[in-house]
Amino acid sequence: MNDSLARRITEGAVLTAIFALLVSVTVYLPPLGLIIHLVLVFPYIIYSSKYSLKSSLLMVAAGIGASAIVSSVAAIPFAFAFSTAGVLMGWMIKENKSKLLILVSSTLIFVFYILLFYVGSILFLGINLIDDLLYALNESFQGFISQSEAAGVDVSDLSEQWTSYIGTLELLMPTWLVATVAVWTWLILLINFPLAKRFSVKVPRFNPFHELSFPKSVIWYYLIVLIIALISMPDEGTTFAFALLNLQAGLELIMVVQGLSFIHFWGHLKGWGRGRLILFTVIGIMLNPFTRIVGIIDLGFDLRERLRSNGK
Repeated sequence: MNDSLARRITEGAVLTAIFALLVSVTVYLPPLGLIIHLVLVFPYIIYSSKYSLKSSLLMVAAGIGASAIVSSVAAIPFAFAFSTAGVLMGWMIKENKSKLLILVSSTLIFVFYILLFYVGSILFLGINLIDDLLYALNESFQGFISQSEAAGVDVSDLSEQWTSYIGTLELLMPTWLVATVAVWTWLILLINFPLAKRFSVKVPRFNPFHELSFPKSVIWYYLIVLIIALISMPDEGTTFAFALLNLQAGLELIMVVQGLSFIHFWGHLKGWGRGRLILFTVIGIMLNPFTRIVGIIDLGFDLRERLRSNGK
């Protein structure tokens, strides 16, 4: 056995043991697991960024087996999701892919696994997590309503608003799911990439937020969706209306991010300090309809290029 093969096997065994230990902590100590799960991909980022995809997939199999032995069979889906996501991240680092592409790809694979687990929980366990969540929210609200009515408070308007809110929340669940997973994946990269860098892994970097700008085609997609929504006026509750509503919400969220990026661009141009940037970012989030309009203007009229030209 040559030195490189021995090193690859030894490193794989050590990282597999670390992964299995982290999985067991996540399974047996759920409160601590909320933090630990953010670094579960780390062993696989390190390994797959150095060695071949075949070797990495062998480590995935070893990690799943070790996790099942150390924890339980119930840990297998959990171990599979994080190990394969870690391999994807490490492989893309090895292939010199951009950090933004790694973020998008990792978000999509995590969304796929969440949907897979969701469907699996319904088919095999008879548990609908979304229905259970909405039921728990309604039960809590009904308890609040009962207490308020007992105290003589008129809450009839509040009940109508809550019903509307729950209906909107249920309809926009796909959009909120993707947005939440994207932020969660960004946190994973934010934590693991600097750690991997300490182990001599050449990780890519995000461009500064003030340089973020979506492709101009996004604004055309947004306009097309708005026009279809105005012309078609789909019946409430239909699949078409459901898809259209989520597309519109997703594209509006992108426009808000574009607007926030422009605020940072403007602050960078004017030499704002970190405190002022944070303040205007918070204001931009609170006034998101206005921020969305700023994003549309920025993307549609090349506002940044005009400001750069005027500044020269």
